[in-house]
Amino acid sequence: MSQTETPAERLVKGLWRENPVFVMVLGLCPAMAVTNSLTNGLVMGAATAFVLVGSSLLVSLSRKVIPDAVRVPCYIIIIATFVTTVDYSLAALLPAAHKQLGAFIALIVVNCVIFARQEAYASKNPVGLALADAVGMSLGFTVSLSMIGAVREVLGTGTLLGFRVLGASFEPWAIMILPPGGFLTLGALLTGFAWFRERRERGARRGGLAQGAVRPGAEVAR
Repeated sequence: MSQTETPAERLVKGLWRENPVFVMVLGLCPAMAVTNSLTNGLVMGAATAFVLVGSSLLVSLSRKVIPDAVRVPCYIIIIATFVTTVDYSLAALLPAAHKQLGAFIALIVVNCVIFARQEAYASKNPVGLALADAVGMSLGFTVSLSMIGAVREVLGTGTLLGFRVLGASFEPWAIMILPPGGFLTLGALLTGFAWFRERRERGARRGGLAQGAVRPGAEVAR
């Protein structure tokens, strides 16, 4: 991490340049298993965000008092506490969504995105940067799950958030709401992002070559 990195820069990195799903390809278990609708993607993203932000706050605050030898058990206890909180809260406030997500709420405790941010970032940085990192990663994870869920719901059922968006003549693609649909959607999105990134890099290289070709003439004119 750069010493001059600001919280805003850290937040943007998690949202796009270091997106946990589309760039680092982490947390694929919930990304594949529960994103057969936009609602599920949003709820899982919000639950994960609560755990990640809360855990990063506590780990950053206690980073100087947790002995290195027991840091992993301590991180797991902190994460599990927030997971239990969000699990019971969803069961009480959104029972339908809690039933849809099932065991995957409890499995947030072993989500590699959350533990990786504690080990690699929150435990080594002050609270401001740790929270910015957690919020950025949470937003990136939620956006990723929501995009996958929206595509799968529209193609799999013809609806979005329960409202029909495709005509009655549309024949739903049943595969999209099944596990293979998650892999197909993720693969298509990763391919699209790779194409866009490659196109942008080519444009930047061409711009650099064009500037290099202009400079000799500019020097002569001067």
